[in-house]
Amino acid sequence: MAAGGLGVGGIVIALIAYFLGFDPTAVMQQVGEPQAERPAAHGAPADETGQFVAKVLGSTEEVWTRVFAASGAQYEPPTLVLYEGQVRSACGMGQAAMGPFYCPGDRKLYIDLSFFRDLHTRFRAPGDFAQAYVIAHEVAHHIQNLTGAMRKLEMAKGRASQAEFNSLSVRLELQADCLAGVWGHHADAMKQLEPGDAEEALAAATAIGDDRLQKQSQGRVVPESFTHGTSEQRVRWFKRGLESGQLRSCDTFSVARF
Repeated sequence: MAAGGLGVGGIVIALIAYFLGFDPTAVMQQVGEPQAERPAAHGAPADETGQFVAKVLGSTEEVWTRVFAASGAQYEPPTLVLYEGQVRSACGMGQAAMGPFYCPGDRKLYIDLSFFRDLHTRFRAPGDFAQAYVIAHEVAHHIQNLTGAMRKLEMAKGRASQAEFNSLSVRLELQADCLAGVWGHHADAMKQLEPGDAEEALAAATAIGDDRLQKQSQGRVVPESFTHGTSEQRVRWFKRGLESGQLRSCDTFSVARF
């Protein structure tokens, strides 16, 4: 395998993928492929919100670097892009209405700063750690990209029914919530959290559940159209990662009830 371009770090990432509940062979193929050159990050943000986002991203880098290193792998962090209004990415044009998103095509984390104002006013989930939870969730998508989980969704395109595809999407998003909880667990152990931080994150997870958002926007809930999970599911999986701190606790793909 080393001769084919897959070193020890790639093998360990494949093992991490195994614990997360998906096919490690897909990861081995991905890690073995040559990576496109990543543009250099811009300078440090000048505004307070941007500095906060950069600080949280730094915390996720510290935590995931340690988690990967404990298994003998090297963590490659995503590039942060701050924007307002709209932004062009390898995944297409991103707009503020989408909220923060991660693009696997360029391994960048896109944060629209106006979303944090919405989190406080529209979703009624104030607090710094509510914002940190959202960032950690998007970083978790980067973890899923590194370990191959996102390929499950990509492979299902055009093959699965819309309902089946939505179900896979929910499993992916709930795993990201759980991985955000894993980050919170280790950040707490590293004395980076303060009393009340976990409650703020749980409030944010509750506020952006599919059932709650659908009820607010259209007055009714359509479960078969869910793509992120209910408020209860998002809270439950975040708490699971927060309490365990273990990657293997985030296997949303093999459980019957998620």
